[in-house]
Amino acid sequence: MTAELVRGQNQALPWTRLEIGVEADRALALGAVLVGEAGHALGGAEGIALPGAPPPPGLAAPGPPAPTHRLAVDLGALPSAATRLDLFLALPGGPGAPARFGALAAPRVLLLGPGGEKAAGFAVTGLAEETAVVAVELYRRNGAWKIRAVGQGYQGGVPALLTDRGIDPETARRLAADAQAHPVAPLPAAPRPDPEPVPAGPATPSGGRVDYTHPGRRPTAPAGRHPYATPAPAAPAPPTAPAAPVAGDASGWSMEERLHNQVWGMFEDLARTVAAYRGAVEFAEDRRQRELDAVLDDPRSRTGQGAADARAAASERYEALVARAQEALDRDLAQLAAESQVVEPALPPALAGWESPVWHAYRPPEQPPLSVRLGDLGLPEAPELRIPMLVRLPLERGLWIDAGRLSDGEGESRPAGLRALAAGSAALHATRLLAVHPPGGLTVHLLDPAGSGAAAFAGLRNAGLLAPAPAAGAAGVAEVLERLTRRVDLVQMAVRGGARDALPPGLDTAEQLLVVHDFPHGFDDRAVTRLRYLADEGPAVGVHLLLVADRDDAAGYGPLLDPLWRGLLRITPLPDRHLADPWVHHLWTFTPPCVPRGSAVLETVVGATARARRPGR
Repeated sequence: MTAELVRGQNQALPWTRLEIGVEADRALALGAVLVGEAGHALGGAEGIALPGAPPPPGLAAPGPPAPTHRLAVDLGALPSAATRLDLFLALPGGPGAPARFGALAAPRVLLLGPGGEKAAGFAVTGLAEETAVVAVELYRRNGAWKIRAVGQGYQGGVPALLTDRGIDPETARRLAADAQAHPVAPLPAAPRPDPEPVPAGPATPSGGRVDYTHPGRRPTAPAGRHPYATPAPAAPAPPTAPAAPVAGDASGWSMEERLHNQVWGMFEDLARTVAAYRGAVEFAEDRRQRELDAVLDDPRSRTGQGAADARAAASERYEALVARAQEALDRDLAQLAAESQVVEPALPPALAGWESPVWHAYRPPEQPPLSVRLGDLGLPEAPELRIPMLVRLPLERGLWIDAGRLSDGEGESRPAGLRALAAGSAALHATRLLAVHPPGGLTVHLLDPAGSGAAAFAGLRNAGLLAPAPAAGAAGVAEVLERLTRRVDLVQMAVRGGARDALPPGLDTAEQLLVVHDFPHGFDDRAVTRLRYLADEGPAVGVHLLLVADRDDAAGYGPLLDPLWRGLLRITPLPDRHLADPWVHHLWTFTPPCVPRGSAVLETVVGATARARRPGR
């Protein structure tokens, strides 16, 4: 599976021999620069790989401008003084050639393994007036090589790019002019295959800003320039504001599915745009540190006004890069905030927060929803932006509400009243699950041997929304677990044997939710084994687990319960930073749901759900 990088993101390289691929809709020129400690081209012009010229050690010679490239790299054969290899793309000349990267579709750079397998990809987005761009860099860090998606463009073309790497302007212009004799390779007769599919949701680039504008109808540019010559400045395109976002603007068969996919698209967009910002800041910090190290490494320039000027220039470049990254982040966050403002009010009850007006007009549904909201997710770079945390129904894994220590800034302390908050959070999740299922579609069992959660679940108990209370203590725990275990076994046998109609009469065919409060109080070894069995086998046949526990309380069982904790989705009764996204693996702050202070929405929903479940309704 190809990992999709965003601007600034890096990835370790498992090989020393690899290929860099380029795929574009138009012919592009490819080149490379070996960079040393000081950030300059290693050996001057001898460290630059251009079409038709002898390449530096460890590099193959780039081919003429073409829509696709494959450049072989042997990291083990690179000079020992090389700390970085910059691979760049440039616009060629010729009839109909674009004048700037903003006038053509974003090119894609691929990392290919020794066998040609695609290991990583990077779409070079966010370019406008640039005519050359450093697409990716291979760099050495602590003796290991990594690849970083860069996407740094130059309006001055390849001459400006080479000058930025220590080549004097005259030599840079000469090197660019030497490439004029290399013609553009013709377009291939067969069309390129379609790009790899992306998850359902709003169509967005892999990095850079969220673009709501239509990708078609790009302006064309004058022709006749050679591959590396600096083009005449093109007239700037008139600014176009992004189209206003629309709720449900995603793929799907129903509005509910489109909204679900749109929320997941926002989740991915926020993850990737923050990754781009963090990567850009990291890149700026690394570059500043390399420049400062170069000043200190040379005894002749270590002190005096020259050193002060070099440090000031490094800081100025750092601040400029960070300012550009912040500007891009602010732009992306503004667009996502605008989308959130139209999506949030359109969410149905299963996906809406308790503060949403949709709950005041609540009616029990006729069928279960596609997914359910467990809380909100956020990142520190966007404190005001909250993304709904949605999980599919039926639940593929159980839920664990952690009543112990938090991982976000709490250290070894446990906030006062955390156990009571955990019980209230469990009752709130159970209420939502009952409300979003059709009447009789979910049966909730409560195991609370010590009775410490009685107050939190009193509303559901009094409304008749819980299964009959079991006997007190360990006997009640054993009875409920045995009944649910037997149900799992019966349904499994019926499903495997293709005899669903052979289930015993009177068996409750509704989805089952087992809420275990204050685990492991009241559990012996046999009960723990059955609970693990239900957690593993239950979800596939409609038996789900909601566990309220402090892991330290169960420490006496040792590693026996480790599979249980790993198999459950951990959520918390207070905001906590412990969940990772599947794209760039940020740690997100989970904020649990809560009912607005003074609101009677919970009583309204519980009452409507109870009335719909009465016999004869």
